[in-house]
Amino acid sequence: MTEELSVESTIAPPALSCPKCNGMLPMKLGEVECALCGAQARVNHPGTRKAWMKEKISCPSCSSVLVAGIDKRPAELKCGSCQSYFMLTRKVPKVEVDCPGCERTLRMRQRPGRRDIECPACATEFAVNF
Repeated sequence: MTEELSVESTIAPPALSCPKCNGMLPMKLGEVECALCGAQARVNHPGTRKAWMKEKISCPSCSSVLVAGIDKRPAELKCGSCQSYFMLTRKVPKVEVDCPGCERTLRMRQRPGRRDIECPACATEFAVNF
């Protein structure tokens, strides 16, 4: 049984707000749907696409440095050195949130909507909105 190889991109699209409800849109390019209100938006960011084309990544099989050369994520790539196939996945940035009870900094993946969190240090429950 073979394990599917993948590498996470180091470049993320910018965080954008929904034009209808002002909530955070999913962090991807193209046609996106707001998770909060269902509005459709067309997101394009030429700077991100240009950076994706020039992004240098390391092959997970042989550690050769490759230039991605493709302006979409996820993308299936083939290493020129070892001929192995792998998936270049999109980057989901993490944000730091301070616990209101103990001031501990928590790291979590950013995604649209409200998240109810319980601090692992002091068990304080609080909510964050993105």
